Amino acid sequence: MHQHETQTSTITLNQDVNYLNQILDKVLRHEGGEELLNTVKHLRSLSRALREDDQPNNFDQLKKEINKLEPPLREKVIRAFSVNLQLYNIAEQNFRGRRRREYQMQDDDVIQTRSLQEGVNILYDNNISVEQVEQALQELSLELVITAHPTEATRRTMLRIHQRIADLLKKWEFAYSRYSKKVIQEMIENEILILWQTAEIREKKPSVMKEVSNGLYFFDQVLFNVLPSLHQDLEDILEDKYNHRFHVPAFLRFGSWIGGDRDGNPYVTAKTTYKTLQEHRALALTKYKESIDKLKEKLSQSNKKVTVSEELTESIAKDQQELQYNGWHKQDEVYRVKLGLILRRLQLTEADDPLGYPDAHALRDDLLLIQDSLEMHHPCRNPIKLLRHVIRQVQIFGFHLATLDVRNHSGEHENTITEILRQVGIAEDYKSLDEEAKLATLIKVLEDPRPLISIYDEFSPESQEMIETFRTIKNAKDTFGERAIEVYLISMTTSVSDILEVLVLAKEVGLYRVYPDGKVHSRLHVAPLLETIDDLKFGPKMIKRLFEIPLYRKHLEARGDLQEIMLGYSDSSKDGGNLTANWELYKTQDEIHSIASSYGVKLKYFHGRGGSLGRGGSPLYASLLSQPPITLGDGVKITEQGEVLSSRYLLPDIAYRSLEQATNVLLTSIAGITQTEKQAEMPKEQAKQAMAHISEAALNKYQDLVFGDKDFLKYFNQGTPLNELGALNIGSRPMKRKGSNRFEDLRAIPWVFAWTQSRQLLPAWYAAGTGLKAYLDETNNLAFLQELYQHWPFFQVTINNLQMALTKADLEIADVYTDMIENQTISQRIFNQIKEEHALTKEIVLQIVQQQELMDHQPNIKESVKLRNPLVDPLNLIQVHLIKQLRELEKYEESPALLEEVLQTINGIAAGLRNTG
Repeated sequence: MHQHETQTSTITLNQDVNYLNQILDKVLRHEGGEELLNTVKHLRSLSRALREDDQPNNFDQLKKEINKLEPPLREKVIRAFSVNLQLYNIAEQNFRGRRRREYQMQDDDVIQTRSLQEGVNILYDNNISVEQVEQALQELSLELVITAHPTEATRRTMLRIHQRIADLLKKWEFAYSRYSKKVIQEMIENEILILWQTAEIREKKPSVMKEVSNGLYFFDQVLFNVLPSLHQDLEDILEDKYNHRFHVPAFLRFGSWIGGDRDGNPYVTAKTTYKTLQEHRALALTKYKESIDKLKEKLSQSNKKVTVSEELTESIAKDQQELQYNGWHKQDEVYRVKLGLILRRLQLTEADDPLGYPDAHALRDDLLLIQDSLEMHHPCRNPIKLLRHVIRQVQIFGFHLATLDVRNHSGEHENTITEILRQVGIAEDYKSLDEEAKLATLIKVLEDPRPLISIYDEFSPESQEMIETFRTIKNAKDTFGERAIEVYLISMTTSVSDILEVLVLAKEVGLYRVYPDGKVHSRLHVAPLLETIDDLKFGPKMIKRLFEIPLYRKHLEARGDLQEIMLGYSDSSKDGGNLTANWELYKTQDEIHSIASSYGVKLKYFHGRGGSLGRGGSPLYASLLSQPPITLGDGVKITEQGEVLSSRYLLPDIAYRSLEQATNVLLTSIAGITQTEKQAEMPKEQAKQAMAHISEAALNKYQDLVFGDKDFLKYFNQGTPLNELGALNIGSRPMKRKGSNRFEDLRAIPWVFAWTQSRQLLPAWYAAGTGLKAYLDETNNLAFLQELYQHWPFFQVTINNLQMALTKADLEIADVYTDMIENQTISQRIFNQIKEEHALTKEIVLQIVQQQELMDHQPNIKESVKLRNPLVDPLNLIQVHLIKQLRELEKYEESPALLEEVLQTINGIAAGLRNTG
């Protein structure tokens, strides 16, 4: 049954692709005549031939044809392949939505994998009782945090066109008359034409507030409706299965870093953070007004026909008197009267009028009054879902919309504390003290109820801005509610003092207080970020030392005995390779969780994953499956970065699907369900020892190349479009820390982005083969690794990510990039190492998964990569040809048109591989 559906859907995907391609060809003919259309068709067919047979002359012929291209035709050819790939992405997303709809139309016994329905069935079939389900629901907590990490190469304007084409494609599917199909086709053609005629390269970097606006777009268009629907559906599906009305708490929330993350971004200031929160509230209030307007249209019941509650009648009289407003012209239509009064209060809230709502709880209470009254005359088994939907929106989004995290670098806090302590005469040079002396100083300051500084003290601009940031956090919590900002993140946390320094700054503005009787009041979580391999290894020891400090334990008690810890996937992967990073992350979570349990502290892990495989990227549900199950019960946070936002949250169907898969995994894991008895035993000691062995060998291999080979940086800088990426203007944050050229200061995003463009994807797979081979050479126990793949979710996700990375990497195309390296001896020496490792990794992975080819376990994705390659390959060849010309110039500014073409190839390849940074 499932196989048949997959085949049908794949045909439909190809039909969509061909349909959009035919329309694109008409646009190409309109924009560039037969010359453009024929050139693109010719290059497409050569590129397909290159993939379909191994004749070397195919490759030479394609390169020759590409090198012959001259402006202005060349620029149009680049655009044609780029738009072609964008349309392929739209068709593929539409296919995923259609597949979900197909399942929903099937009989009851055909249920989509990892759907809400499947998750609830698993609970029921495993005899999980009503009480156990209620307990699991209380523990269920997932927070997804959107960030402005500069990995989205596509302009928001282009994404909006994509959204419109996707909507039209869905309408075309359901159009039954020839005339409506014709009209829709004309509209799609217009949208593709507008897409073609829109500049895809940003002329300047987006401002932080522009990034805020871009992030809010997903809330406005998709999340404000999808999140309440998902909660409501889970409640209904549970009731149908268990014949019991559960209350599903608001377990799924979104947070944001945009406007709060100041690590390495000088444009995020205290003022920016406050302005961001104002924008959040403005959108939330606008969305509530829209929702309540719809409710007002619907709830037309008259008190001449129904009896309403006394509480509602009293609240209406009180509101009318307070607001001097009737609410609605027909006073018998009581619900419309009340909703009119709610709308007036929301308008006053927007204007910061004291008669507005003091907080979102007050708005929810008003809506609950209506719901309680409706239940007196409306059947409870069939509630008015629109009202439930609006109540759920208020529970999830409040007036703050999304919790804003604030993050800064540990060194910035240390500088500020050093200046403050010098000025007040406590320590002449705090920064130069050893760790124990720092801790003694900080604890003494924290135990003293008196503040160190007054509003009259003056500091350097940097320290003053730091103090203002903490004042803004307090002001924000007072104005927008406690949930507006809940956590302060410290990047590059390497010691306990890094954490206590933030508590001192919080104390100075009143976010943290110690009373004379020793009682502590604390309004802010303080979370270390463990980023490098060394930080991860030291993490458990640091956390144990932190929990031994009585004063810090009191802070935790004031925060509900919950400690948040952020784990960095990007820097650990850049530092030690993907396989080692994933194992160290897993191990660190396990160890810290044991320590926290012994101190009675709950842990919320915050996974700082990127979208790409080299930065921890994988489907949301797979990210959860790969964690130690014991760590999922105290709440999970995961970053959603850059291009992930548009690929997951641009279309409601895709957003819902991604979130329901994650909910399924979390709910069944928290309920303690494993799919097999074998899985329940994983990871046993032998599995951990195997991973330690594999990881150690992989780390040595990775670091030998990246840090041990003196020519490696030359290979990377010259053999990828790293330097050209800086001109792409895809984020407000600089590409390197402090403008340094050291490898350590290169951000993980451009590191991964550049490797992806050159089709090597090195950070996502390199050294894994050597690690696996070292274990097999010593033990000759392939069967054990095969067993781990079958029964240990962490190992399965790790190996499947390797399959994906090896499939997307293409070393034949990558070979072309090595021509850009000045010293060809260096180039070929290093590239040969990479080729050998790729072949080795592929061979061992296929043995472990017992497949003929990579990605046989996911034929849809395998087919997708296969169909994309002939559209991406020409862009790679054009890119290398142009970069060589560009680098011969003294300055890129000498030929802005040439640079523009290079940037367009970067955009096109990013669209084709669906992973940037």
